[in-house]
Amino acid sequence: MSKLIPGQALIYERANGVVFARYRDPPHNMIERWVVGGEPKAVAEAMGVIDYDEWKDIMMASEKSYTLRKLIEKLRNTYYMIGLKK
Repeated sequence: MSKLIPGQALIYERANGVVFARYRDPPHNMIERWVVGGEPKAVAEAMGVIDYDEWKDIMMASEKSYTLRKLIEKLRNTYYMIGLKK
């Protein structure tokens, strides 16, 4: 959510270490809730991304696993090929 609607009340909810916000009153209360904060690991999971500690663990494991190291190389190559790096 990039922009709040001025004058609209929000409801904050906490679930599984993640704080969400949603609009209280109609018609805006039909907009789905969005993440506003919480515990870093829980927020990463709620947003569908890997948190930094998990990424570090994966990178350390790749030092011992040839297969994992090759998959990470393939991921990096794909990342550069599709041009997301600016």
